[in-house]
Amino acid sequence: MGTALVTGATSGIGREIAWQLAAEGNDIVLVARNVPALEEYAERIRTFTGQKVETLRADLATEEGARAVGERVASRERPIGLVVNNAGFGLGQSFLGGSLDRELEGMDVMARAILIICHAAAGEFARRGYGAILNISSMTSLTAQGTYSAHKAWVRTFSEGLAETLRPHGVNVTVSCPGLVHTDFHARTNVDASQWPEFAFIPVDRVASRSLDAVRRGRVIVTPSPVYAAAAGILRLSPRALVRRVAGPGRSGRAAGT
Repeated sequence: MGTALVTGATSGIGREIAWQLAAEGNDIVLVARNVPALEEYAERIRTFTGQKVETLRADLATEEGARAVGERVASRERPIGLVVNNAGFGLGQSFLGGSLDRELEGMDVMARAILIICHAAAGEFARRGYGAILNISSMTSLTAQGTYSAHKAWVRTFSEGLAETLRPHGVNVTVSCPGLVHTDFHARTNVDASQWPEFAFIPVDRVASRSLDAVRRGRVIVTPSPVYAAAAGILRLSPRALVRRVAGPGRSGRAAGT
């Protein structure tokens, strides 16, 4: 098969994507900040799939960390076939009264790092004429729920443009826009996930499998759930004034005052 690099690979969607890719026979490069978690998960994948697993400790909130991942992606000696930009986090705060440093960290991880990594991948993949990029956005990219929505909207729009740029070179770019998923995302951001009905959640394995299937099919945008695909259509057709009222900052699900 080949080698795939996955950022944010020790939890949530990234963890599941890495697992499914290894189970299919791909070698994996796991990228995250937490070294013990990286090594533990790498050993688990090696044990159960027999694939080669490399770990790369990188803080994507720093330019140094993002550039280190970009250098690995662009390596000609150890080529990468698929890059999955999954790393991200909920800010867990309101913009008004929130920490500016936290806002900048979110922008660095969910926009600047993706830009740096994709720039490295685009150059190398276009040169050799093959490769794929999967960027994880969100259904919130179509809403107005603060800076997290803005970051994810940037990922979506950037990915669409990059897909057109790289298409003549034989390189596929896909952006996945999942809705609610059962991971540790909500607990980390002071959000009570029990406020939403169970049917609103997509199993993480389904998000991973449908996103990877979209990459194989060369699709540019995938919403890995019929329910959320329908919701996306409604949001795109709705007046933005209505979207701001029903899907604005007050609908983020955080506890009041956070």
